[in-house]
Amino acid sequence: MRSRSGSGRHPITIITHEDPIGRGPANYMIHADLSVRQDGWREQLWTRQLTEDRFEVTCLPFFTYGICYLDVVTIDSSHLVASVVQKSGHRTLRVALVADHQDRDHLHELLHGKVVEAALPHEWLQGTYLSVDLPPGTNPAPLTEALEVPAQAGALHWEIDS
Repeated sequence: MRSRSGSGRHPITIITHEDPIGRGPANYMIHADLSVRQDGWREQLWTRQLTEDRFEVTCLPFFTYGICYLDVVTIDSSHLVASVVQKSGHRTLRVALVADHQDRDHLHELLHGKVVEAALPHEWLQGTYLSVDLPPGTNPAPLTEALEVPAQAGALHWEIDS
């Protein structure tokens, strides 16, 4: 989704979550500023409001570093993340499939099967970006081992954030 500010600013691009793992009727939307990575970009984060100024993250960030599932954050007056005030202990495994790689569809199916088999909550964005929740104590080796060969072949990039 793209929206333009009428004040002559750069367009703002908001990355939205298609199917957040913690979707609920009382979710509260906030944004994380990604302009350090790409000017004008923000990621919409689904949250659960805990207090007037504290929110628990109920989605798996695709591009926002340092924030994971169930972390507690505060926001500023523009509803942008201001700080992380409590870490949940969860980590996020992120995978970006190379969109024009010949094996992309096969890798999507393979990775989807692996996370379902491991019973790990996950989200896809446009079939190309995958975020996987790694709860405290989860060993990511079965997944990361499956990523090594495609990563070396230039078919994907991956990382683990905490």
